Amino acid sequence: MQTATQELQDLTAAAHAAAGPAAAASDVERASWLLAIADALDANVTELVAIADSESRLGPVRLTGEVARTSGQLRLFARVVTEGSYLEVVIDHANPDSTPPSPELRRMLHPVGPVAVFSASNFPFAFSVAGGDTASALAVGCPVIVKAHSGHLELSKRTAEIVTQALHDAGAPEGLFALVAGREAGTALVQDPFIKAVGFTGSIPGGRALFDLAVSRPEPIPFYGELGSLNPVVITAAAIASRGGALAASLAASFTMGAGQFCTKPGLVFIPAGTNFGATVAAECVGKAAAPMLTDRIAEAYPAGLAALAAQPGVDVISGSTEQNAEADGAGAVVFSTTAASVIARPAELLEECFGPTTLLIEYRSEEELAAALALVPGSLTATVHAEDGEDIGALVAQLTGLAGRVLFGGWPTGVSVNWAQQHGGPYPATTSLFTSVGATAVRRFQRPVAYQDAPDQFLPEALREANPLGVPRRVDGVLRLA
Repeated sequence: MQTATQELQDLTAAAHAAAGPAAAASDVERASWLLAIADALDANVTELVAIADSESRLGPVRLTGEVARTSGQLRLFARVVTEGSYLEVVIDHANPDSTPPSPELRRMLHPVGPVAVFSASNFPFAFSVAGGDTASALAVGCPVIVKAHSGHLELSKRTAEIVTQALHDAGAPEGLFALVAGREAGTALVQDPFIKAVGFTGSIPGGRALFDLAVSRPEPIPFYGELGSLNPVVITAAAIASRGGALAASLAASFTMGAGQFCTKPGLVFIPAGTNFGATVAAECVGKAAAPMLTDRIAEAYPAGLAALAAQPGVDVISGSTEQNAEADGAGAVVFSTTAASVIARPAELLEECFGPTTLLIEYRSEEELAAALALVPGSLTATVHAEDGEDIGALVAQLTGLAGRVLFGGWPTGVSVNWAQQHGGPYPATTSLFTSVGATAVRRFQRPVAYQDAPDQFLPEALREANPLGVPRRVDGVLRLA
């Protein structure tokens, strides 16, 4: 399945034509489009799960839950746009007595225009054709063209058919949504002059290549890429002494969940030196069955990643085997162990993400050594701390806050709630921007601010008019007003 050049150009031109009507549609109208897609996905869940299971090997239980998550986030964005604060309306009335005199300024966010979305391999629904990027872009009035992932082409095609029909039945503009496929089509999509932003979830090399294309265009555009993440965890000595067995069991469950193919897998676990925590984790992994990986390419890469880490000086394999045939037998859990001193000496070799059910335990001898090693960890989606009540971990929390977009206390990062407060993004290479790709504020990626100065009321968007006919939250002369 490969989208031809002319077809791609026709689709982007149609998206460009749909951008005006989509932006002009009311919040209620756009919410109805999202709800129509959500209802259609739920109505076709059995068919979609069967196709997804045949392509992704994730199993019907996981996939059925993922469809529910996908329709749920569509419904969340319908609530977001009808609530109104997503517009970030700010009004400052004229003040002739200020120095210098201030004109009247009214500002709000507008959709950027057609958006390209790249599907992820590890979430064939939630980060794919009708996933969060698509939902958040459509919510604010941006047409969407999705580049299908090669790992689930049939599912992408069928999902796109369902989305297209749902939008048509809901009265959405023609050209609002489309699907393309093929590596060349993806590259051309990022470079197409009608595309105004890109949402991407995938590997660091692939994402960085597309990012470079996006910013080197004659008209550079924002590229919102979620690339790679090690998601460090820090466990204190007091936490291990108090509940080491429970922590080991929950860690083993977290890093092997979904065959270790979650972007929030805890890939680095810092533990105090001189404990038996590593042996306890290793024992928890005994008997864990190997699991099939998403694609043959991912399965082929997993043993290579294991072998590269095992070959590093100072790294020990304390559970599992690095000699695997993940393509034929599935991916088996592997636990590595090293020291913070080794990480400090060779960060480039030891702080490399390995996609699959593996984690690296890193023993630290002091808080100073822990801080030095953490300072070398690349930006991550999450950072986690397990400590006991009364421990002074303020400095550690501050360091983790600078490292990740979500800081967890006492839990594990696998599992990303879809709600108003969620932040799924972090410093590079976790993401190429400071925005979230999950939760209500994901819409902010596909909007741009416009200010109107001394504009007659009748020419203003309704959200900016003095009477506030839409009843949206606004900040007026510095005071937040909910309606």
